[in-house]
Amino acid sequence: MSNRKNICLITARLEKSHGRRILDGIFTQCEKYGYNVTVVSSLTHLQEFSRSFNTGELNIFNLVDYECFDAVILDSITLTEEYSGITIGRIADRIEKECHIPVVCLIVPYRDFPYIKSHNEEIHREMCRHVIEQHGKEKICILTGPKGHVEAENRLSIFLDEIQKHGLSVPNEYIVYGDFWYTSGLELADRLLAGKIPMPEAVICASDHMALGLIEELDKNGVKIPDDLIVIGYEGTTEACLNRITLTSFESNEKQSAAEAVDYIRNIIDPGEEIIPYVSSMENIFHKGMSCGCSPDRDMTSAVFKDSLYQTVRNYNSTDFTDNVDIGRLIESYIFEKLTSSGTPQKCLDNIYENLSLIMPYTNFYLCLLENWLDIDSELIKGYPKKMKMVMASSNVGELDFHSAEQSFSFDTKQMIPRMHEDCDKPYVFYFSAVHFNEKTLGYAVIQRELTCKKTLNLVYRNWLRFVNTALEMVRAKNKYMVMSVKDQMTGLYNRRGMYEELNKMLSNSSNSDKLFVAVVDMDRLKYTNDTYGHSEGDFSIKTVGKAAAQITLSTEKCIRAGGDEFYIIGVGDYDESEIPKRIKAFSETMKKLSDESDKPYIISASIGCCIGTKNSFDETLSMADKAMYEYKAKKKSRNYLK
Repeated sequence: MSNRKNICLITARLEKSHGRRILDGIFTQCEKYGYNVTVVSSLTHLQEFSRSFNTGELNIFNLVDYECFDAVILDSITLTEEYSGITIGRIADRIEKECHIPVVCLIVPYRDFPYIKSHNEEIHREMCRHVIEQHGKEKICILTGPKGHVEAENRLSIFLDEIQKHGLSVPNEYIVYGDFWYTSGLELADRLLAGKIPMPEAVICASDHMALGLIEELDKNGVKIPDDLIVIGYEGTTEACLNRITLTSFESNEKQSAAEAVDYIRNIIDPGEEIIPYVSSMENIFHKGMSCGCSPDRDMTSAVFKDSLYQTVRNYNSTDFTDNVDIGRLIESYIFEKLTSSGTPQKCLDNIYENLSLIMPYTNFYLCLLENWLDIDSELIKGYPKKMKMVMASSNVGELDFHSAEQSFSFDTKQMIPRMHEDCDKPYVFYFSAVHFNEKTLGYAVIQRELTCKKTLNLVYRNWLRFVNTALEMVRAKNKYMVMSVKDQMTGLYNRRGMYEELNKMLSNSSNSDKLFVAVVDMDRLKYTNDTYGHSEGDFSIKTVGKAAAQITLSTEKCIRAGGDEFYIIGVGDYDESEIPKRIKAFSETMKKLSDESDKPYIISASIGCCIGTKNSFDETLSMADKAMYEYKAKKKSRNYLK
């Protein structure tokens, strides 16, 4: 077991600016204290419009085994963006039932869990000062989040207090509650345009998305921003820089709150140990845009634009190529076509492995799937089984590295990922993401990075994983039809087509001295069973005979349903004549045991014949085994074993 403490962060949408900031604060403190961090995250908004997709995405939260960790941080800001509260409610229910370690919420309180308050009061006051002192505006409207929401009410109270300190007041009609999303901005714009609320001189928005929705709708209807109205946002999002009318925005100081969450935990799990304060900087939190009339922050806009730009041809330097894949390179790699063209499950895993460079950098990458992930008729919607199978591992530090079926192995799901429990020379972060197709869970992926790595899960990784999800589902469907072409549906054994494919594989891997073994099994009295007890009982008997044949088939051999009530066992290897009586005895005993256990009003029996021949004499050896089977059946009849 690892001696390092491991902190679990439960969150969503890490590619957004909020996610990057809280990870910065958590990672900075955990590195100081030598803690590992495990991040369990949905890669989509909790209210993703595709309900079935979101069901599969959110199942990742059911994977968490709280016994693996020393403390939990709940990112209650993103987890309460789903206003129904279903997701965070389910997480909290499990925590209250199963978790016996410290739990702390970030910024937004939930139930009776302790929470770390925001450190944004000075930033909110500066937003007001900028509107009043820099631009001389007096008629100010405030658009905040949902009524009763702790953070929305907190931001509103600070805005009102600072405006009042400047000798101004905000009438009730200019205090507007929203939902922190674009829709609230659109709704406010509609009310302003309809004259339901007098047009103010400025609108201070408690989130960038509300501000952008407001700007878009007003601009579309002829209101000039910033000439007729200035708009200020909050959170410093990339969307603020990419809007046609760039938004003046102030970044939040969520790094400080996230860092204090780690310090709060340290006081509990390492009592008496030194707390090294996080030193936050108020520099570079103000990003000017066109929406208030200031000269835009061109450096930030340029950087955000470059990161977001889809370029079909780009002059990549070596660092970009290995550590900074953008969405353009992801799409232009044609990875979707490569993955979805995979003809077999193994080829699909090969193609995924060969395209792991697109999600660099990482120390280790793991792909864990359900043990029966290829069974397309089996659907898992909620939770995970007791065992998972690691089907792929890639390491850049000389650790576990494979992608072949022979090397895959199963492990207890409670471990989440075995590497997480091993000693390591430095603190790491483990990112867990759901692998699923719509609502159907297939498994999960894990990226391990050094805690000092500033790369977080982003737009590229989210879409890379979507391509992987789709490819896995497609190869599952292809595999079903491939299996149907070589397997018998009633018994699950190989059919004749499958027999010849497997025989060719055996022969191609054989040595010159190897022999061919063939056994022919034929059920006794099938017509009597069908006529007397019905065809359903006849089918049961056929499956029982097939089961007996399969149970005496060695791991190096194949069992085949040749048709009707006839079965073959074939093998290529170091056989001699002593194998024949041993196999006949084993089959007879197995057949009797299964018949007795079936508790049927009739006996289920079958006859067997075996032959050993040269490895390239299949037809002849099969014919001899068939002849031996009929001789065996005739002996049974002569002794009145069969009537």
